[in-house]
Amino acid sequence: MTHPSATLARFVAELRHDDIPAPVLRRAEDLLLDCLGSILAGSGGRAVRTLAHYARVMGPADGPSENLVARQGTSPVFAALCNAAAAHMVEQDDVHNGSVFHPGAVVVPPAIAVAQARGAGGRDLLTAMVAGYEAGIRVGECLGRSHYAVFHTTGTAGTLAAAAAAGRLLGLDAGRMLHAFGSAGTQAAGLWEFLRDGADSKQLHTAKAAAGGLMAAWLAEHDFTGAAHILEGPQGMAAGMSRDADPARLTDGLGTRWALLETSFKYHASCRHTHPAADALLAVVERHALEIGDIRAVTAHVHQGAIDVLGPVTEPTTVHQSKFSMGTVLGLIARHRKAGLQEFDAALSDPEIHAFLPRVSMRLDPEVDAAYPRRWLGRVTVATRDGRVLEGQVDTPKGDPDNTLGRPEIEDKVRRLGRYQDAARAEDIDALIDRVWRLADTPSIGRFLPAGRR
Repeated sequence: MTHPSATLARFVAELRHDDIPAPVLRRAEDLLLDCLGSILAGSGGRAVRTLAHYARVMGPADGPSENLVARQGTSPVFAALCNAAAAHMVEQDDVHNGSVFHPGAVVVPPAIAVAQARGAGGRDLLTAMVAGYEAGIRVGECLGRSHYAVFHTTGTAGTLAAAAAAGRLLGLDAGRMLHAFGSAGTQAAGLWEFLRDGADSKQLHTAKAAAGGLMAAWLAEHDFTGAAHILEGPQGMAAGMSRDADPARLTDGLGTRWALLETSFKYHASCRHTHPAADALLAVVERHALEIGDIRAVTAHVHQGAIDVLGPVTEPTTVHQSKFSMGTVLGLIARHRKAGLQEFDAALSDPEIHAFLPRVSMRLDPEVDAAYPRRWLGRVTVATRDGRVLEGQVDTPKGDPDNTLGRPEIEDKVRRLGRYQDAARAEDIDALIDRVWRLADTPSIGRFLPAGRR
């Protein structure tokens, strides 16, 4: 078969470590470490702990795969489920702009879980990661902007990304990989409605995507069949979940365009849609030495996707919901010059931040919207109490490929994430960093952190 889903499945199934350029492999290591840091930071979240309790009750007492939330062994599917929930908890996991998709949270956990269960080495794990990123990003691009207006792409495209990563480690051939895609796609879900209530669904989205994709790959290994045209078929994902789907994106540049290299690191601990405006406001307040009390109003000039996702959050009531509040994020930038984990933890009880919320508005900017999602432009207009009107603009937010984090910055970020709420000991984080940088020479990846110790 030569239709787009089959072509993508064949590419993933036949991908070999030696086919992947060295810069892609080195960036995969960076993204792996970044994701592990996010898992540690998110491991103490209430929603994550609830899912970990579910895994403890429903799953085995031990197993070959590492549950980094509970610091114990379990089955691959429950390790993937718990770690994926944690990876997306504190809003510091990576993002691909063009697909508006967080690949690390749904690719890394099932890849680690299967690699540990099968005794795979570091080269195998990195190859599986690349397979998952390349597949998931293209699925997200295929589903398009209309999909993202209602569906959380990380939950939908992420299920196929997880299947690609797990299937590559299981050695699925092209036919079985296509079956895995079919079984993954029929499970894919994730709706944005949870934002209005500050509900815990976002963690469920990544947990289920990782576990569902792993399940799909495992079933395909044993000849369980799935729809061959799950993405572009007349009753497939594109037909049911999109108005502007483009199946040609599924095969765009396979083997020549490495979409993994287009992935961004998150600098601020908030929804990525807030980052361009946050960087633009930071430039204004630093240039003019403004304090939060000097600002009368801020208008963030944004793309429609930002309005769709951030618009429902007008009065945040939880820390996680506040990360989807443009007012909260810009308030933290104005008050602290940063929007990190500790700043968000204190924001809900900070009267200055609460008073700042009604001073922030979002306005659809045609030029910003036309550039999105390929480019996420940051523009703000700041009105000061002394009558000035100041403009701020950032064309490349911090963390994007053209303004990326180097390895020292990634290490610093991971140390901060790992120490958040005492998730891990400093010496264990240092050992984790060292292990990732040596991963390509590791014959069997084993455990990343000591069991039972936080």
